[in-house]
Amino acid sequence: MSKTDTDTSRDREELGAAGSQLSTAPQEEQTSLPGLGVIGWARWFWRQLTSMRVALLLLLLLSLGAIPGSLIPQTGADASKVEDFRAAHKTLAPVYDKLGLFHVYSSVWFSAIYILLFVSLIGCIVPRTWQFVGQLRGRPPGAPKRLDRLPAHTAWRTTEDPERVREAALALLRKRRFRAHVVGDAVAAEKGYLRELGNLVFHIALIVLLVAFASGQLYKSDGTKLMVEGDGFSNALPMYDDFKSGSLFEPDDLVPFSFTLKDFKGTYELTGPNRGTARTFEAKIRYSKGAYGKETTTTIKVNEPLKIDDSKVYLVSHGYAPVITVRDGKGNVVYRDAVPLLPLDGNVTSQGVVKVMDGYRDAKGKKEQLGIKAFFLPTYGGAGMEIASAFPALLNPVLNLEPYHGDLGVDSGLPQSVYQLDKTHMKDYKDAKGAQLRDNLKPGETMTLPNGAGSITFEKDVKEWAGFEIVQEPGGGWALTGALAAIFGLAASLFIQRRRVWVRAVRGADGVTLVEMAGLGRSESAKVPEELGDLAGILYDQAPGAPDPDDDSAATPDPQAVPAEGAEK
Repeated sequence: MSKTDTDTSRDREELGAAGSQLSTAPQEEQTSLPGLGVIGWARWFWRQLTSMRVALLLLLLLSLGAIPGSLIPQTGADASKVEDFRAAHKTLAPVYDKLGLFHVYSSVWFSAIYILLFVSLIGCIVPRTWQFVGQLRGRPPGAPKRLDRLPAHTAWRTTEDPERVREAALALLRKRRFRAHVVGDAVAAEKGYLRELGNLVFHIALIVLLVAFASGQLYKSDGTKLMVEGDGFSNALPMYDDFKSGSLFEPDDLVPFSFTLKDFKGTYELTGPNRGTARTFEAKIRYSKGAYGKETTTTIKVNEPLKIDDSKVYLVSHGYAPVITVRDGKGNVVYRDAVPLLPLDGNVTSQGVVKVMDGYRDAKGKKEQLGIKAFFLPTYGGAGMEIASAFPALLNPVLNLEPYHGDLGVDSGLPQSVYQLDKTHMKDYKDAKGAQLRDNLKPGETMTLPNGAGSITFEKDVKEWAGFEIVQEPGGGWALTGALAAIFGLAASLFIQRRRVWVRAVRGADGVTLVEMAGLGRSESAKVPEELGDLAGILYDQAPGAPDPDDDSAATPDPQAVPAEGAEK
């Protein structure tokens, strides 16, 4: 065995409890394969699962597993994109289905990683917490026999009594917020417990984040609603246009509230290189909480949602809803409503369908249904600009109508989009030239249907609509708390140094007191020698050095000069 190995073994034996680890991290032990039996294998598996290596590996796997969820369309987020992906990738889609990549966050393999990480963190935290509580209830260990073997060490001789030196050292260390007490001929002190507390807080915060994320996914709800100015909404399932929720969500979990869209206002840049760019989108609403809550007026803006308990109401889209009136062959009004049209570009060129399902009769009194394709330009640019709006605001609105009559197919029981027209059983109207009837209308103008079939009027009132997303995530507050706690806990574990200091004062054979000071830190930090030198300087002022017995004129040693590791003073 080499001399270095011998010295290292001797150092460990002499340090004893004083050299024990200054953290709650479990010691790495050489593990061998367990003996035969279920209990042995279970114990071995539990030790592996609760080790820091496995916890970090599971955290890495969880991060890697979340990547497909952001790159591949997810069924829970947008089912239509998933279907488009299936149609475009005939070979990959079956493979993704088997791997659960279209629903990553609810897949078996992702849930397994999630649960194993959760169990691993709990298995790490529980023993460390008890160990930390035991350290708080205990006292710093006594000084080792050889203080000069510690990384930071200094010594000097003084004529002061050892008891007075120990009393002065005890008062000094407690003043510097060390936990200190006298053990035999030395003072033992320790500081920096917040490092381990921060470490535990960080791990507990990770568990809080996992629980908050899981509860948010299981109990969340996310729905959208398109509302024309003047429309009302109450937070109930039948009121939503589209709705998604977690597997444990119940309709009774919805926060009870209602609101009415009073007015929507959008402003745009009129000149310059950013002409047409949106400046403000604001939805003025009146809302009330509960069935008999007091109505309150507020404004919802982009990225400034309305918060009601666990629900948030976001403003996500907008467009125009021209008011259209349809009359039958006898001049009776069979339809009058604001029709929301969907934008196609940044200038809010919009299209949609008007469906008159009941009440319409032609000139001969025959019952029919009307389907009218509508194409809206908020700012008509004139000849050559018939297919796109020149500006998103209502500067020169034009509505293009293309009417059909016959059977819309709504009585077949098959679902169909309100923004699309099924022309399978529909016939077009012909103009005087025998072509498809189609015309541009300005506000207040009317299109007359041929053969006395009625008329369609574009009213002067053009309303606007707003699209809202109502999100309810119960774990949002806990997730924020866990994230903040994790940041502060990690900062404490990184920047706070846990260290121990010992001060020994013993009377020598010549009657002069020998004072030794030493420090030990958890890591190789420069703070321990610096702090020890500062403490030694203050204590040296209270117990000044005595002349060396061999040379009375020799200069007294400087306690600020702390030797390097293994050096003796």
